[in-house]
Amino acid sequence: MTGRTVVIGGGAAGIAAARTLHDAGREVLLIEAADRLGGRAQSVRLPTGHVVDHGCGWLHSAKRNPWTAIAEQAGFTIDRRSPNWQVQWNDLGFPPDRKRASGEAYARFEDAAMAALDGPDRPLSDFVASDDPWRPMIDAISGYANGAALAEVSLHDWAAYENAATDDNWAVVEGYGTVVVHHATAVPVKTGVTATRIDHRGQTIRIETSAGTIEADHVIIAVPTTVLAEGKLSFDPPRLAKQDAAAALPLGIADKVFLSVEGSLPWPAHAHLTGNPYSACTASHRLSPFGWPIVESFFGGPCAEGLEEDGAAAAFAIDELVGLLGSAWRRRFAPLDATRWRQVPLIGGSYSHAKVGQAGARQILAEPIDGRIFFAGEACSRDDFSTAHGAYETGVAAAHAIVQLAAPA
Repeated sequence: MTGRTVVIGGGAAGIAAARTLHDAGREVLLIEAADRLGGRAQSVRLPTGHVVDHGCGWLHSAKRNPWTAIAEQAGFTIDRRSPNWQVQWNDLGFPPDRKRASGEAYARFEDAAMAALDGPDRPLSDFVASDDPWRPMIDAISGYANGAALAEVSLHDWAAYENAATDDNWAVVEGYGTVVVHHATAVPVKTGVTATRIDHRGQTIRIETSAGTIEADHVIIAVPTTVLAEGKLSFDPPRLAKQDAAAALPLGIADKVFLSVEGSLPWPAHAHLTGNPYSACTASHRLSPFGWPIVESFFGGPCAEGLEEDGAAAAFAIDELVGLLGSAWRRRFAPLDATRWRQVPLIGGSYSHAKVGQAGARQILAEPIDGRIFFAGEACSRDDFSTAHGAYETGVAAAHAIVQLAAPA
């Protein structure tokens, strides 16, 4: 039987790894630097009493997403209604002919990109003309999906995700982050413990942490790429290839603003508005998730980066909504909450994208060291990166690899 495994990082990947080992009867300890579990899966309760997700909020590719079954088995409520991202409520500011033209432009971009897959890697910006009137909208979509502008995103990396993803996107009423954290039930956990160095020179791995040295036979590292790229977690002997791979997979940015809405609502649950379809800096507004009297406004990429100043994103979201709904609506909106993932310690972003020419960095990052140190996290997934289910699958795979070490030959 294998000895003790320490899992570093209590997000979706770390929780999945630790839970898998625990359920297999292995000795495991999960350590997390923050004072909470979940990482970029974080559900919070608004002043209105509604639970919303600061981080991942959609069960992407829901029918094959393992968190779907986990949520159902734990008794959480899954809403299978469409997110309506392709629908502009009441056609406000985006009439059907314009909506159709936008969709056709995106299809041309996608076709051109996919047709170039057999060639060298290129930035996604190569596949839409700079003077295309729908270039700003396509760049906005890249901000939502990749957390980065078209010019920063690898074609080969983007295509791997697009070819694997399905269009079923469902939501959890109690919060996706709630489901992820609940999965850690019964797993031995220490929060507020920051790992800084892994000494793997001897037979026993020594992990230097803010709470002292922890010894282990195996380690699963499930931290954001920023932690490795910036050397906040180092190795002895050094593993520069891991640091380089993490640096090639930077975290883009996606932030949310939550607004309360006063009075009766004219739209149904999960209605949607794109703020300005002619701008690369615009929000995707989710109107009344689950029928609640709130709006969740989503910003991505450079647009989110430019609205990090306190209150700026909420003001921007309200201005966009009032521009579509009319001036009388301004008094009906009030800011409730906002995220700034770039500022969160030991995270520093939302989800990874590969730099141009660096799609192979995911495999390098995921490769184990000496059969004793394993890596997990959304950035280690070859085609489900940027998602909680990609993180989950890499965590489970790392745990299974450790379990197999003790399996009969």
